[in-house]
Amino acid sequence: MYTPKENFIRTVNKDNPDRLVNDYEAFAVIRNDPITDLDRGIRIQGQEIKDIYGTTIIWPENQPGGMPHVTEENKVIKDITNWRNELKLPDYAAMDLDWTLNAEMVAQVDRNEKLVTSIMATGLFERLHFLMGFEDTLINLLEEPEAMHDLLDALLEVRMTYVRLLIENMKPEVIIHHDDWGTKHSLFVNYDTWCEFFKERYRKLYGYLREQGVTVIHHADCYCANIVKDMAEIGVQIWQGVIPDNDLCVLQKELDGSMILMGGINAEIDRSDWTEESVRREVRRACDTYAPGGSFIPCLTYGGPGSIYPGVIETIRDEIAQYNKEHYHI
Repeated sequence: MYTPKENFIRTVNKDNPDRLVNDYEAFAVIRNDPITDLDRGIRIQGQEIKDIYGTTIIWPENQPGGMPHVTEENKVIKDITNWRNELKLPDYAAMDLDWTLNAEMVAQVDRNEKLVTSIMATGLFERLHFLMGFEDTLINLLEEPEAMHDLLDALLEVRMTYVRLLIENMKPEVIIHHDDWGTKHSLFVNYDTWCEFFKERYRKLYGYLREQGVTVIHHADCYCANIVKDMAEIGVQIWQGVIPDNDLCVLQKELDGSMILMGGINAEIDRSDWTEESVRREVRRACDTYAPGGSFIPCLTYGGPGSIYPGVIETIRDEIAQYNKEHYHI
């Protein structure tokens, strides 16, 4: 029986893994690097904060996480043509960052068993609507493309510095990079617009990660079915968060192993009135439906390990383990 790390690597390399990768079992996710703390802001339930870009983040007591709260009054960029005067970009390379705690946590990871993993949230599209709101983002992509290209180039350079410092200090083997590009049924923008503004910039970012030997996982728990070949082309090795609305069986045939689909378990099962039967039924549906097509890792479609309600994730992992016993005798 392969270790979780080896089985994952074999899955990525299409080199005869001995079972389905079970959720995030192969990853040692370490979230406490100093840049992530700055980039997202230290979010505390019940509190309102501003991140390093100036975006207001709220986390109500009755919600599972913090979200941007962008209004006409508090949005950082009010006039995209004047963004250089309205936005102060962070210069992470010039900061005296303390990596001590992060290094201590990385040192505790058994790299024979697990892959040191960093999660980078708030990708390029998400950062745009954090800064100016959703409506302005979509309008400006159409009406002010020159200014938006200029802003995106600057945001990408911040991102490139971020990943360079992560790699130099933390030496992650995997980076899970977040950027939600759509709703349940379509991209937020049309295909040509996505290609014009995002495809080549992500090719640069993910190409750099691949050159450094980092496995690239892109999280998007939304519809991306019409860009899956583009995602594989620009360096995404695993699309994590794939919701069932994408029709994974069709995508598996289209991709023919060029990119792994990680997700498939509908997050609607993670609810206050969840039952063991309903969770196991959904996990079994996903494994029975998508595992035969290959290049599939079952997990909830969230962008990181765990569940909102206690007991859900443990039941999911146990049912995947049961599936592996039945089908792979492990």
